[in-house]
Amino acid sequence: MAILDLPSSELEAGKVSLPELGKMLKMQTEEKTGFLKKMIYAGVPIAAITLIELLIFGGRLREASIAYTLLLLSLSYSIAVIKKPEIRKIYQAFLLLTIFRLVNFSMPVFFESNLYSFVFIYAPLAIPITFATVHQKVEYERKRDTLKKVWIYLPLSILTGLVFGQVEYTLIGARELIPDFSPTNLLILIIIMFFIVGLIEELIFRSILQTSLEEFMGSAWGIFLSSLLFGIMHSAYGTPYEMAYTFLLGGFLGYLFYRTRSLPLVVMIHGSINVFLFGIFPHTGPMLGLI
Repeated sequence: MAILDLPSSELEAGKVSLPELGKMLKMQTEEKTGFLKKMIYAGVPIAAITLIELLIFGGRLREASIAYTLLLLSLSYSIAVIKKPEIRKIYQAFLLLTIFRLVNFSMPVFFESNLYSFVFIYAPLAIPITFATVHQKVEYERKRDTLKKVWIYLPLSILTGLVFGQVEYTLIGARELIPDFSPTNLLILIIIMFFIVGLIEELIFRSILQTSLEEFMGSAWGIFLSSLLFGIMHSAYGTPYEMAYTFLLGGFLGYLFYRTRSLPLVVMIHGSINVFLFGIFPHTGPMLGLI
């Protein structure tokens, strides 16, 4: 029970002595001060990323790339000098977001189809993500349990991907990333969206960022802040509706990951959404052409 919730009768009856009352008030003050410090440590990089993404939203890519470079240097220095491991973990997660965006800025397009550019943008992140995952010692659902549940996860992922993909397609009207609906092109799209895009993004936002924020600030704040950044970093689409949608989607995926600790589940849902959004709906029309 919080000290402010103590009935006056208990104080009058002498159940809480003045020294105990002072000690409890001091503990409350220290807890509030500690949480405020955590908000500052996490809030400053989040505010910086938000402001830079607003530059991208406004089309000011040159300024955004310079700002992200400065943020990269600042986070690298902070990780080197800060001794508290929980702060270093969240800064390491923010650093991955910064690297991801800078790679996105600097990577030339090697192929006419934008589908293959995803490989060159996301694949280089596999190395720092692997180091971060090992360093942060993220705990996942046991492989044995995942294999037992795969027959539930797979249809759930496809159904969820259909629903969320339809909502997102309505919002942004994504163009197709494959020239036709042939089995070969669809298979290539599935491989890239599941094993490259979906896997890399879920490792960054759910596995590393959310987990480190959960340890630092608690589960609710971890899910909320990682989902907020997930939404904000979709600023390149140029619509606030897409950012709001991906924020809500991030919250849904974050809660699923928090409850199950299953990386394959959130990756399959993420990949399914992208396959419907960029491959199926552009060719079949909304709701698979049934309406």
